[in-house]
Amino acid sequence: MSEAERETRPGDPDGFDRLWTPHRMAYIKGENKPRGSAPEDGCPFCRAPDLPDTESLVVARGKTAFAVLNLYPYNSGHLLICPYRHVGDYTGLDDSEAAEFAALTQEGVTALRRAYEPQGFNIGMNLGSAAGAGIAAHLHQHIVPRWGGDNNFMPVIGRTKVLPELLRQTRDTVAGAWPDH
Repeated sequence: MSEAERETRPGDPDGFDRLWTPHRMAYIKGENKPRGSAPEDGCPFCRAPDLPDTESLVVARGKTAFAVLNLYPYNSGHLLICPYRHVGDYTGLDDSEAAEFAALTQEGVTALRRAYEPQGFNIGMNLGSAAGAGIAAHLHQHIVPRWGGDNNFMPVIGRTKVLPELLRQTRDTVAGAWPDH
């Protein structure tokens, strides 16, 4: 068989290494995205608190808000801080919700520092679909731990993010490092 024939056969070695990430297809297809903007339309942030923490990936709970791992993380330990109440805008939080939302954000940073020793963080929220919110109807704030060099060629060229551990392991690690309430 000639070299040209080998290059055209599917499954034959071609000199490229491949990192298969089939879990990303769920995100691409929007499998966990709500059908609408109401809580009963499949809001994952309304559903998560009703499930066991290990199943929902909740790492900490307060009275009005909770911390949960992002199902489609940018980096290991990528947390989301969410109010229990289905509210889409930061200005819609009452004083007690806003205070606990801020406190859980601080505690999340502390827990991630204890668990992974990141060199920095990206913290923020996307309010509204036009601002990039994947689930705009339920407010959530991202806490993304960062390390020097964590953004290599894989996401830029390969559209693939390499994560060093499974989400359940990350959940156990971060929950174990969470400051006591």
